[in-house]
Amino acid sequence: MAKQAKGTGRNWYVVHTYSGYEDAVREALIQRIETMNMQDTIFDVVVPKETQIVIKNNQPKTEKKRLFPGYVLVDMIVDDESWYVVRNTPNVTGFVGSGTIPVPVSAEEFKVIRRHMGQQDPKFKIDFAKGDNVAVLDGPFANYEGLIDMVDEEKGKIKVLITIFGRETPVELDFTQVKKK
Repeated sequence: MAKQAKGTGRNWYVVHTYSGYEDAVREALIQRIETMNMQDTIFDVVVPKETQIVIKNNQPKTEKKRLFPGYVLVDMIVDDESWYVVRNTPNVTGFVGSGTIPVPVSAEEFKVIRRHMGQQDPKFKIDFAKGDNVAVLDGPFANYEGLIDMVDEEKGKIKVLITIFGRETPVELDFTQVKKK
């Protein structure tokens, strides 16, 4: 039974896993590549992650977040043996594809994934949205309340409309300076 279209060669493939087991699947696959001498058909295993800044206890912390929970990328040449090794790794539920034939990730898709993974500046992971009512925690507007007018995740800033002297005034603040009401 052919596990791959003829002549497809080496490509990145998406493997579906149980959510939360992506890193375990990566480790198990790397181990299986070694013990089963599959280095000439399975080349790399990646759990795509990006760096984000999350706020915990009003302190920014950097965390790696999975881009695609439940999925792992495998750089391989699919043949019956390599397909079997990957497919029978614990916590792998299958390849993404049609039936039993895995479909490779296109070069364009993989470039986008790589760009997200190689991102130098971490993105802020914020649970604020436009229209949220917030209280300002510190700075010159501490103890004021307002509505979020704009969220800029790239810079970690939000614009809050605060009523001062009876007029709505837009104020730019860091995510760490406010909390939801």
